[in-house]
Amino acid sequence: MSDSPATARQQLKADRREALLGAAKLLIAQHGYAGVRLNDIGGAAGVSGPAVYRHFASKNAVLAELLVGISHRLLEGGRRIQQENESAQDALRALVSWQLEFALTEPELILIFDRDRFQLEPGDLREVRKSQRAYVEVWVDVIGRAVPSGREDDDRTRAHAVIGLINSTPRIPGQLPAADVRRILTEMALGSLIRSRTG
Repeated sequence: MSDSPATARQQLKADRREALLGAAKLLIAQHGYAGVRLNDIGGAAGVSGPAVYRHFASKNAVLAELLVGISHRLLEGGRRIQQENESAQDALRALVSWQLEFALTEPELILIFDRDRFQLEPGDLREVRKSQRAYVEVWVDVIGRAVPSGREDDDRTRAHAVIGLINSTPRIPGQLPAADVRRILTEMALGSLIRSRTG
């Protein structure tokens, strides 16, 4: 049974929206928020000028979709890992893997966040920060159970440091295969937490 015309149109609209976001991610990462126009994004995605506005009211709305969206996805994934793993050690390994997956597959979003987040509307920036704080607290809980330091503030600092280590991936020079980068950073992340507990 084929999809109805309405369903097909909805799918086409969703596909175009994803194409616009994909183009925006690459262009803004390369040129910076100020160096990209909404029409540039539409052209790169194969969407004509006026049609872009059917999906996004402004360039800022695109930036919000990218940065608020990934903040929500990271938090949702972290909470799922926190809830589904009875073993704190398994949860910690899964969190490291989850953050690495993001850093290796979405490096452009790390660059955009670091450079362009203050271009967000104040409400969107608050939402990003709220989600990020909640995500760090997931790490604090898991670290505190898996490799506790005995001090929650210390575990929070460790969480920030490990996330920062993993998020350095887009700036690592060289052409190592992703599997090797994943292995090295996994060893470094887990090893630093164990050493900081016993050091």
